[in-house]
Amino acid sequence: MAAPPRRPLLVFLAGLLLVASLATLAEAIYEDQVGLADWHQKYIGKVKQAVYHSQKSGRRRVVVLTEENVLSSLDLRSGDIFWRHVIDKNDPLDQLSLSLGKYVITLSSGGTILRAWNLPDGQMIWETNLQTSTASDPQLLIMSNNKVAKDNLVLVSAGRWIYAVSSIDGAISWEKEFSFDGLEIKQVFQSSENDIVYAVGISGSSKLALYQLSAKTGEILKDVQESIPGELCGEVVLGSDDVLVALNKARSSLFLIEFKSERISYNKVHLSDLVQDLSGTFKLQSLSNGIIALQTSSAVSLLKLKGTDGLEVVQRFDQPAALSDALTITEKDEAFAIVQHVGSQIEFLVKFTSDISSESIREKVNIDQNRGNVEKVFLNSYIRTDKSHGFRALVVMEDHSLLLIQQGEVVWSREDGLASIVDVTTSELPVEKDGVSVADVEHNLFEWLKGHMLKLKGTLMLANADEVAAIQALRLKSSEKNKMTRDHNGFRKLLIVLTKAGKVIALHTGDGRIVWSNLLPSLRASRFGGIPSALRIYQWQVPHHSVMRENPSVLVVGKSGAESSAPGVFSILDSYSGEELNSMKLDHSVVQIIPLTLKDSSEQRLHLIVDSNSNAHLYPKSPDALDVFLHEMSNLYFYSVDIQTNVIRGYSLQKSCDINGDEYCFGTKELWSIIFPSDSERIAISETRKMNEVVHTQAKTIGDHDVMYKYLSKNLVFVATMSPKAAGDIGSALPEEASLVAYLIDAVTGRILHRVTHHGAQGPVHAVLSENWVVYHYFNLRAHRFEMAVIEIYDQSRADNKDVMKLILGKHNLSAPITSYARPEVVVKSQSYFFTHSVKAMAVTQTAKGITSKQLLIGTIGDQVLALDKRYLDPRRSANPTQQEKEEGIIPLTDSLPIIPQSFVTHSHQVEALRGIVSIPAKLESTTLVFTYGVDLFYTQLAPSRTYDSLTDEFSYALLLITIAVLVAAIIATWIWSEKKELRDKWR
Repeated sequence: MAAPPRRPLLVFLAGLLLVASLATLAEAIYEDQVGLADWHQKYIGKVKQAVYHSQKSGRRRVVVLTEENVLSSLDLRSGDIFWRHVIDKNDPLDQLSLSLGKYVITLSSGGTILRAWNLPDGQMIWETNLQTSTASDPQLLIMSNNKVAKDNLVLVSAGRWIYAVSSIDGAISWEKEFSFDGLEIKQVFQSSENDIVYAVGISGSSKLALYQLSAKTGEILKDVQESIPGELCGEVVLGSDDVLVALNKARSSLFLIEFKSERISYNKVHLSDLVQDLSGTFKLQSLSNGIIALQTSSAVSLLKLKGTDGLEVVQRFDQPAALSDALTITEKDEAFAIVQHVGSQIEFLVKFTSDISSESIREKVNIDQNRGNVEKVFLNSYIRTDKSHGFRALVVMEDHSLLLIQQGEVVWSREDGLASIVDVTTSELPVEKDGVSVADVEHNLFEWLKGHMLKLKGTLMLANADEVAAIQALRLKSSEKNKMTRDHNGFRKLLIVLTKAGKVIALHTGDGRIVWSNLLPSLRASRFGGIPSALRIYQWQVPHHSVMRENPSVLVVGKSGAESSAPGVFSILDSYSGEELNSMKLDHSVVQIIPLTLKDSSEQRLHLIVDSNSNAHLYPKSPDALDVFLHEMSNLYFYSVDIQTNVIRGYSLQKSCDINGDEYCFGTKELWSIIFPSDSERIAISETRKMNEVVHTQAKTIGDHDVMYKYLSKNLVFVATMSPKAAGDIGSALPEEASLVAYLIDAVTGRILHRVTHHGAQGPVHAVLSENWVVYHYFNLRAHRFEMAVIEIYDQSRADNKDVMKLILGKHNLSAPITSYARPEVVVKSQSYFFTHSVKAMAVTQTAKGITSKQLLIGTIGDQVLALDKRYLDPRRSANPTQQEKEEGIIPLTDSLPIIPQSFVTHSHQVEALRGIVSIPAKLESTTLVFTYGVDLFYTQLAPSRTYDSLTDEFSYALLLITIAVLVAAIIATWIWSEKKELRDKWR
């Protein structure tokens, strides 16, 4: 007779099964998983001023001020950010300097706010408010080697005021307001005697005033005025210790002005005698020791000052070049840098002002041609091991990127053009090619098994520290999020962004790396004087997944000038490589861009461009596209919102056009207009539905099993108007003077479907329109709180389609065509709620089929993104919901919307100067991809209704297999034990 199985074996198997099942249930998100599905990138923007702080020991840094109103300290070795402050746009930064080697001094708001920041950590030490007259160009001067005070005085000039402020505590030592009518101080500089300050100002356009002041008390020691023949443009530089150089308003002559004698004397020099090409912009720059640089749009000329007798050209650079300020090397000598393009390289030259004819350094540096021309250079020196002077330079490129050049190489670079994104679109990645080697399969299988065994050890808490680090590295490597092929869930995509500089950059959603970039030649050629011409970026060609012979492409639309009548520019780029496939300069302007849902046979999307003459131009210009368009032209309508004239107009298209012989040009016919009375309403915002929004169902079943049909017209437009007195900042109007009016308008007929007035409301207004509802945000002056209001609109004409028998017998109107010309029977539900935060931007989540619940993506004043469930903004919420409403999921009414800390999509990150939020549908219905941009970038995956249709990426398949194997083994062991027991029972 066989012995019975040992009881400890059964206990062991049962215990192992229990542990495996508990481990499977307990698997969740660990701390080391944070950041696997999201990324955050910090930028600063285009640098416009920089000062170095290179101490002998410790961290070497450079403090920069940018066009995005950012003050930042960068590591000179790597370009990393030590600290950064993003200042509000209402307080623009004007000037930057260092004092006493430990204070960063900034001047902002037109010379009215002076601040000092601690250099090591960026903490603000003091702030001083200054009273100035209107100033166009405030000046900041840190007095050096000052013998009249223990600290360096900070001189601020703005308008006709000059202030002397202590750099230690911000106390005003003295102030001086000049009584000369119309005076504006243009230059303040310190004399070689240290205790004398000179101030040069211009009154009107021809009166020059010079003041000599005591640095200790601000007392005026000398006061001289002189009339200059002709008009001055206001550009004045110090040519030498006693000569000023001023440019006249016609930009044809220079005045050499001697100011240290008893009276002002001057000499006039014609620029045509010095420079041949006088077209474009002019800039004067003093390099000390009597050297003046004259920069035009095409060349740089170095001029030698011969007292007031004249100027001579010492050297000329005909290539696109940029000049640095003079850098003090010794007591008697200074150096400056010139960076110019030579073929595909840039040449870095360093010259001493004592000997301009020779170069101290001449180095050629290889550089990416997609960065464009050099725009600014900031020179710095260091001591080499042989005690000689070495030089490095920060270089600002045309695409807003920042480079550090040293010893003929680019030490580091920053792609800071990404701080000024103006538009975003997406593109799918290519399909993964079939066919793979056996060795790759074996290697991948080994890595897969190794990874899951490590994850199992980590789950059972048996992994050591090295194995935990290996697990995290394997997660990053094996997550497959960084592949350059598309995945079945649709998480891997290209984010194609258009920057203010006219550069197109493709970012991988996996880790945010730059896949390709292209500074478009067509947009560079159209831009002059730094005017941004890039307008929008759209998907141009999206080949169907079954026809993959052609790559997808994107369309960039710009214009060649700032005027509304400036001709437009088109550029078409390959989405996979960034190569410019085609570019054209249009023969008409670009006022409005209308992407259509129509496609031609080659999958190119049709676009209408409306010009300043109200003509509509069809692109692409092909016979196939024209046939498709003409077939649908009678059903196409569009509208325009003119905020300046306070009018909304609706248009249809006609075949006739003002341009003869152009069959792709169509005339427009005004069908309707809504003129808002300017004395009571001003247009604040208009919103419409996204063109690619998917709606799952037009019916909404409520708690009592009744059906409400959504009003799903794509022609629905939301418009909000404000009373004129409420158009300013919050608090600028009384509650009785402020009001907000919200309209829902049909864009085909101009019919106002709904209108509601919020008394005592003030902007700014932010809104989002989706499906049949609109949510908008404003400030309630009476309650002193922000509010969010929701309006839902339903189609009452389909209310009779609730009878089941009618639906069975086909007696319904669900398939009847819908026309905007029939007066709609609509019912509107609305509600408003208090909201804690001010809002910068709003968006709504988009999913592939529109099944998943909607969430509002709200960019708060704290530069974070909050995901708020749309159910909180249900206008049917009540204080005491019925049982049926509770079953439907209606939340009981509260006066304010909840702010749940876990609902912040950005976690603990801040997207500084947040400007836009984009939601991109993934192939997986439960998930949407969220991209947020401002000065920073943030990307993440969001599942508004949880991941109900998939397992998580971290699901342990190895643990599942082990659990199944243990269960199978337990079943087999139990079966064997049962058979033996049955056999024993039969033998009894």
